[in-house]
Amino acid sequence: MTALAAEVSRQTGEEIAYQDLPPAEFAKALVGFGVPEMFADILAASDAAIAQGEVDSDRRDPNRLIGRATTSLADAVTAAVKG
Repeated sequence: MTALAAEVSRQTGEEIAYQDLPPAEFAKALVGFGVPEMFADILAASDAAIAQGEVDSDRRDPNRLIGRATTSLADAVTAAVKG
């Protein structure tokens, strides 16, 4: 998410802040936004696992699954910013 915030900042010229929360605080924030506690815990645990690199891969499985090359972060942000 830090990379996403940095890329949006770069492309928009506006500073986008990102604060990484510990899993317990993230789950609490999600519950505060109305997410059921059990689901908030699952999301927080998933987020922590992703942050630790548990889904990182240099394999090309996503390309095969979607039938095309994946979109770079910069290209995805460009598309979103342009609307």
